[in-house]
Amino acid sequence: MLQLNKLEAICKKRKRVGRGGDLGGTSCRGHKGQKARTGSSGELKPWFEGGQMSLSRRVPKVGFNNPFKKNVKIINLHDIELRFSDGDEVTPELLIKKGFLKGKDKFLLKVLGFGELSKKITVKAHAFSNSAVSAIEKSGGKIEIIKEQ
Repeated sequence: MLQLNKLEAICKKRKRVGRGGDLGGTSCRGHKGQKARTGSSGELKPWFEGGQMSLSRRVPKVGFNNPFKKNVKIINLHDIELRFSDGDEVTPELLIKKGFLKGKDKFLLKVLGFGELSKKITVKAHAFSNSAVSAIEKSGGKIEIIKEQ
């Protein structure tokens, strides 16, 4: 039969610190302060600095990183004239393979008109300067514009 004096506890009793025993009055929690109080174990984050202004706010900020910046690599007609023969096709992949362009990040290729071109070459790039277009077509070559991805 159910009796009030024989009921079992339905919740665990919380530990009361410093009430006798071998651990003393502070029970290994040190003396005073936020960490000595109950409920502090889950509240303090590793980056909490005790109310002091945080490091990220104390350090001076310099510069700006533009998330929309396009990485454009350039090549001149002079370089194409030296390294490619008549009838070749110049592509960004081939330029990387030949060691003209370095880096693993995505880039756009622009051909500039510095130098002379005497060979019939097909050039595939994302952009061309006006002088490069006229020099390539004057030598009998073709230009092909690659669309951005």
